[in-house]
Amino acid sequence: MMRIVVTGANGFIGRKLVRALLDQPSLSGADGAPVPLSDLRLFDVVPPEVPAGAADGPVTVRCMAGDLSDPAALGAVMNGGVDVVFHLAAVVSAQAEEDFGLGMRVNFDATRALLDACRQSAPDGAARLVFTSSVAVFGGDLPEVVRDDTAPVPQSSYGVQKAMGELLVQDYARRGFVDGRTVRLPTIVVRPGPPNKAASTFASSIIREPLNGEDAVCPVPAETGLFVSSPRRIVANLIQAATLPAARFGRDRTVMLPGLSVTVAEMIKALRAEAGDGAVARIRFQDDPRVRAIVASWPARFETARATALGFQADASFAEVIRAFVEDEMGAPHKDPVS
Repeated sequence: MMRIVVTGANGFIGRKLVRALLDQPSLSGADGAPVPLSDLRLFDVVPPEVPAGAADGPVTVRCMAGDLSDPAALGAVMNGGVDVVFHLAAVVSAQAEEDFGLGMRVNFDATRALLDACRQSAPDGAARLVFTSSVAVFGGDLPEVVRDDTAPVPQSSYGVQKAMGELLVQDYARRGFVDGRTVRLPTIVVRPGPPNKAASTFASSIIREPLNGEDAVCPVPAETGLFVSSPRRIVANLIQAATLPAARFGRDRTVMLPGLSVTVAEMIKALRAEAGDGAVARIRFQDDPRVRAIVASWPARFETARATALGFQADASFAEVIRAFVEDEMGAPHKDPVS
């Protein structure tokens, strides 16, 4: 039977991942054979809610709250052993830049504590940990297309904290302490709910708000490039990362997930095709130098041949990303453009 921990389970990707895990009867074990899910532990700073219908299902779902850097809270979530950990908990980019201490505690210290807890939980190194990193680990003087062998040179505290987490996962895996796997996530769009403190929050707002009949502000120029992925595709790729045999990763336990390279102008063009001129008219450009500087430090074009060879996938088009949001978050299948 398989025991799974999801940190950051209250986040929107965390909630979607939990739902996806509950909707499938098993995951591949270390030997590739399917193992039924038996124990799902949801952890966040605020107690997560048990997903609808989960209480009556075959999987025991436990919801826990606390700080991962607190030994008591971490001990509780790891009690009884664990087979797979999805480590999604993080302080977002702009917030980590504003509050250095908070970013270090959540994005780095808690990651190290979690790795140590996995090591203690499974002394044979069998515990699998999927660490979510970011394109923010790249920056500075970059090539036009970032390759798998491009060195990370982050230009923000968030990017540095994620890069340090990647190195920790790499070394714990090298030493056989944990079966660690790191996936670098593209910018995720379209996120539901209100904007957050992430520098990239506008990338969802300029699609989400117009589709909901609300105004949106874009703080960066139209020619700004982004590397993006839909929540649907991110969740599928997280599960792929957890179920791949360790030997497929080899020595390099970090992989950049596939995504779409688009400019803000191309995103708005797709919105116009899907939702009409009225939706696009709700977008107003208003420069924010702080956000522009952070986003401009992120690369927008990647070669992800290694990820593709490992079975990870990208969305087919940005129009598909918009349709997925309409279907998943607006309660109806996408048919005609929203006027």
